[in-house]
Amino acid sequence: MSMNLPSTIVPDAALSVGGLTAYIQFLLEQDDQLRQVWVTGEVSSATKYRSGLFFTLQDPGAKAAINCVVWSSQLDKLATLPSPGEQLILLGRVQLHPQRGSYQLIVWQALPAGEGLRALRYRQLRHRLETEGLFDSERKRPLPTHPQTVAVVTSPQAAAWGDIQRTLKRRYPGLQVLFSPALVQGEQAPASIVAAIARVERDARADVLILSRGGGAIEDMACFNDELVVRAVANCSIPVIAGIGHQRDESLADLAADVFVHTPTAAAEQAVPCLADLHAEHQERFRLLTIAVQQYMDAEDDRLQNLRDRFKRLKLDRQLKQEAQVVGWMRRRLIQSMQRQFQKAAQHHQMLQEKLTTLDPQAVLQRGYAVVRLGDGTIARSTSVLTAGQELSVQLAQGSVTVKITSVQQSFS
Repeated sequence: MSMNLPSTIVPDAALSVGGLTAYIQFLLEQDDQLRQVWVTGEVSSATKYRSGLFFTLQDPGAKAAINCVVWSSQLDKLATLPSPGEQLILLGRVQLHPQRGSYQLIVWQALPAGEGLRALRYRQLRHRLETEGLFDSERKRPLPTHPQTVAVVTSPQAAAWGDIQRTLKRRYPGLQVLFSPALVQGEQAPASIVAAIARVERDARADVLILSRGGGAIEDMACFNDELVVRAVANCSIPVIAGIGHQRDESLADLAADVFVHTPTAAAEQAVPCLADLHAEHQERFRLLTIAVQQYMDAEDDRLQNLRDRFKRLKLDRQLKQEAQVVGWMRRRLIQSMQRQFQKAAQHHQMLQEKLTTLDPQAVLQRGYAVVRLGDGTIARSTSVLTAGQELSVQLAQGSVTVKITSVQQSFS
């Protein structure tokens, strides 16, 4: 089979990747200006390992960044230790890392150069919004005790969305969850978050709104310090729970929210109660009510018996008749009180029973579904654990059958 080769003539001696990298390394590391260079910028993130301190130095105005490292032996010699948000002047040399094909700045000295631009803007905006009262505790609204619908604003690709779904399903089955997708990182994120919150407000079904994303670098969290986002959270007509994955600093969106926690899972736990706990509390209240009623009835029976004995001793027919009327009236009152208490408890119990019935696996089977179990009795949830020729037990609404797998089709969705 013939191939049409390009007309370009291939040289006899093409450079290897190692050769090209070595040439670039020679150009960078032998340049007199790059062997000792002063660089100024803002530290955006920093991580300390045993070998040294690794951080990123960026220029927010030019949207440029360079990876930097201070080896452990050099840390004690620095005039200031790099930390996120600080503006520094660094002295070092440029080095190429051949295995990664990237360059970095080996830092010898770090001098303070004033406050970082991002940190300064953060403090200025925070002070201005605090002066307006956007973070006042009087603005915070209580969360609904038993919400029927919860809205979630986050990225559909974020792990936070999966964490929130699992937590809500585990704690409060049957809850309606509205998902309003938004970008939670990058320049377009603030406008996207504001639009997602407005979308939930227009829908008007949600009782509470969760604004969330997973952890990340400080620069990735910049959208939650954007003034438009902060105002959208503060002015939202629905109570807002902020569950932004960071542990150290508060974002301005956290301060504007009605409740804020440090993880998406914690935000979901704040939004809804645990249905199992509610049921256990109801059962305990019902038990205590039954004991109290029984004790009350026993006490009244004893009192009634004492009155009867007293009447027998007095042998006064008229007084006995009057006391019998009083006792009859009190008995009717007691019965009516008991009936009201039992009726109230029965209605509450019926409500929970109906809710539990909707979650009964047998009810699902009655609608035509089936449960597939492996030989050891565990439920087969994925075709990845099945093989051809394997015997399975299929539980139906009425009885069960044993089947053998003839083929397995993997799902790629």
